[in-house]
Amino acid sequence: MNEEIMYHIGLPTSIKAKYAILPGDPGRVPKIAAYLEEPRELGFNREFCTWSGKLCGETVLVTSTGIGGPSAAIAVEELIRLGVDTFVRVGTCGGMNEKVCAGDVVIATGAIRMEGTSREYLPIEFPAVSDFGLVRDMADGAGTLGIPYHTGVVQSKDSFYGQHSPQSMPNGAELLRKWDAWIAGGCLASEMEAAAIFSVAAARGVRAAALFHVVWNQTRRDQFGDNSESHDTDRAIRTAIEGLKLTIAEDQRA
Repeated sequence: MNEEIMYHIGLPTSIKAKYAILPGDPGRVPKIAAYLEEPRELGFNREFCTWSGKLCGETVLVTSTGIGGPSAAIAVEELIRLGVDTFVRVGTCGGMNEKVCAGDVVIATGAIRMEGTSREYLPIEFPAVSDFGLVRDMADGAGTLGIPYHTGVVQSKDSFYGQHSPQSMPNGAELLRKWDAWIAGGCLASEMEAAAIFSVAAARGVRAAALFHVVWNQTRRDQFGDNSESHDTDRAIRTAIEGLKLTIAEDQRA
């Protein structure tokens, strides 16, 4: 019997797992997999690098999604076909709320759908939200490790330079107006994949969470002259591993 090979991530259906960690950067995959037992590379196709390992006796896949919603949605869709029903995105973000500092971890409870991928799954009125149990476990994991974290809404966008250089865009006035509205509403940070992942998860009946390492915060820069930057993603990675341990333990007891 011929097994199917997933067209984009390049993995065969013989690979089975319930849990997946989703960084954007392929280079971050082995760094995350190093926290698992028996880590090994399974494949690398396009932007999709996958390693596997064991955590609490369960197989966990670590698959990079590349940048943005379309490739993230493809990764989730194809991993679901391998049996994955629990997804944790581990990414980077830029802080928006003045309380969010470089080096902190942001755990998303929901995402502003300022991107296009999620609209091909659900009407725009449907919220892009994370799984409550996963959010709780990620927050408990950060607390156990003593890592500073925040929970709340993030913005998912399609254009990195639309955020960082809105004045250069013909649509700049609208981008700036919405940016101010997101901040006024308490949005914590800006990133590029959570809304798509949450929407695919809702449409396919699986669970997903997302947490982020804060690289910088342009609001703090503009208001307080704080130009701090942090590029070591280890805090977010350790939070995801610790949180997923709690999730697996709960699943095993169920």
